[in-house]
Amino acid sequence: MNDQRPPASRGPVRRGRLLAYLVLTIWVGILAVSGPLAGKVEEVEDNSPTSVLPRSSAALEVERLLPRFRDDSSIPVVVVYAREGGLTVRDRTAIATDVNALRVIAYEGRLPPVVESAAGDALLVTVPLDTSDDYTVLVADVRQAVAGTASDGLAVGITGPAAQVADLVAAFVDLDTTLLIATGAVVALLLLLTYRSPLLWLLPLGAALVAIALSQVAVYLLAKNADLPVDGQSGGILTVLVFGVATDYALLLISRYRDQLRVEARPAAAMAVALRRTVPAVAASAATVTLGLLCLFAADLNTTRSLGGVGAAGVLSAFVVMTTLLPAALIVLGRWIFWPFVPHVGSLKRQEHGGWSRLAAMLDRRSRVAWVGSTVVLLSLSAGVLALNVGTNQEEAFRSKPGSVIGQELLSKHFPSGASAPALVVADADAADDVTAALVGLTGIARAGEPVLSADGRLVLIEAVLADAPDTRAAEATIERARAALDNLPVAAAVIGGPTASKLDTESASLNDMLVIVPLILLVVLIVLIVLLRSAAMPLLLLTTVVLSYAAALGAGTLILHAMGIGAVDANLLLLSFLFLVALGVDYNIFLMSRVRQEMDRLGHRRGVLTGLTGTGGVITSAGVVLAATFAVFIGLPIVFLIALGMVVAVGVLLDTLLVRSVLVPALALDLGPGIWWPRRLRDTPGTDLPAAPVADERPEVVSSS
Repeated sequence: MNDQRPPASRGPVRRGRLLAYLVLTIWVGILAVSGPLAGKVEEVEDNSPTSVLPRSSAALEVERLLPRFRDDSSIPVVVVYAREGGLTVRDRTAIATDVNALRVIAYEGRLPPVVESAAGDALLVTVPLDTSDDYTVLVADVRQAVAGTASDGLAVGITGPAAQVADLVAAFVDLDTTLLIATGAVVALLLLLTYRSPLLWLLPLGAALVAIALSQVAVYLLAKNADLPVDGQSGGILTVLVFGVATDYALLLISRYRDQLRVEARPAAAMAVALRRTVPAVAASAATVTLGLLCLFAADLNTTRSLGGVGAAGVLSAFVVMTTLLPAALIVLGRWIFWPFVPHVGSLKRQEHGGWSRLAAMLDRRSRVAWVGSTVVLLSLSAGVLALNVGTNQEEAFRSKPGSVIGQELLSKHFPSGASAPALVVADADAADDVTAALVGLTGIARAGEPVLSADGRLVLIEAVLADAPDTRAAEATIERARAALDNLPVAAAVIGGPTASKLDTESASLNDMLVIVPLILLVVLIVLIVLLRSAAMPLLLLTTVVLSYAAALGAGTLILHAMGIGAVDANLLLLSFLFLVALGVDYNIFLMSRVRQEMDRLGHRRGVLTGLTGTGGVITSAGVVLAATFAVFIGLPIVFLIALGMVVAVGVLLDTLLVRSVLVPALALDLGPGIWWPRRLRDTPGTDLPAAPVADERPEVVSSS
């Protein structure tokens, strides 16, 4: 449409367009300077066994004391050879050849004595690997060295702490790239279906990729200069989190911008209104998620603290990109980026809200039935939590058995199951005999090794071989009994570490962290909602619905995981799924209630609720489906923790989007009336001329381009 306005009125518009070009230029400069750092996150990731230990754990204290007993830092990989009925002469000759090859790989070429089973049907070779080197590569060398030995009934298995870590690291290899491709494909498809435009979907997708690159740069710099802990798990979650929240923000902004283009000739002016109407809600959303993530720094568990900093950097990056780069690109490209459904001035808005108008009318008539029914559904789903089994062993951590698990099963048939990863007991040297006697007398300990004296002669190190596999609950119970027994020898000052103690300490810290962090997250979210909505009652109501939604998601997710054959979940799932579902679930209520508050100023409480629901229904549902789909990408991975996290969060986001935000919250608001905004005093707009349900096509605000 030709603009017939006098040239003088075009000044602010030209300035808006020039500002858009300036913003794009600045972003080009930022990407040119920082782009090379985006791919370096893996360089600062720490996936070592000690990186996951709680800061206050006894297992970590033992790891810090080990250098006093040796001048090297090593981690063992265990090779097991077994033949039913007994090893043959030919077997022993082949094994001797392997031992010579393994000695070359071992730290300083030293191997402990080979251990033979009591029945003479198995041999166990422990190979210490240098942790100052890439010992995951050394594990691959060990596997290659013995690969040709297994034949004619001679079984060979590789297990031990080094092999277990190598299997876990292998599962994370190329995880960022895999998630980026998979998530990008899912988001691209959903955006294409949402906009039905061959061009428009490229902008939010491209902006999301820029946000991911910016977040990676931020994480890399923080890890290098501020000691931010980073691991493979948090790096993988970062990609999905940024994709999800960035796309949500884009959908909200573009929806408002498209509406405004129907009444405003100039894209720059239309964008100004769109930003003014969406940025407060988006900023509140970003603040909620960011502050919730920062609460994770109160955790004792390093992996949890890592996700807090990494995730916060990602959300802030998404907010910055989607409120600067994306608007600038939309202004420069103009309204034709929406082709073939170009929103011209004066054109009618497509009837997108017919279904939402009908839902609003139903809620207006039967609000109490709606919220009571929704609550019953959520409570029923919450009952699935009763089937939740927290705590996984090495086998349960993967969808299929890795080599280290198969090797452990072979070892357990012929040796004490804990032989691959003994408990490490450090105590005062003067109490060595008492400590050894206490350990030998405990159920669950197969044998205790000879005490090893520290270099200064003040401490001893005793290796206690457990009767059960080191990653089982039975082994953890043995560690608990051993700690209780040694507590009765206070002069020994004994601490117990090793793989089993590490697992026990990690699970305990995860549950304790939840008791500390969950109240913090709830408090942060409550404060943000109070500031945003200027009410005390409504934030409490919203928070209650989101917590109920979390319980329902956890229950439903548990049942689905059981149906998939996943019977146990990592203890850290409870905290992280709570964080994401409370923070992200509140997002959709923030988007809804922010719109409701805007409408109430001119329509009153009841009409404001109905019009807000109708006006936001389509875009928020699209945002929820996109976010749920991005987290669902985790379900295709081989790591059970990420599968469970993806499942619970995806289910929870859908519940928040389709039930809590669409039915429960508006029904409660309608049934309880204006009092839910206490201490703010409101009353419905008087008069009976207002229709019982909102109109399907709400008119956007008209703003002159001058």
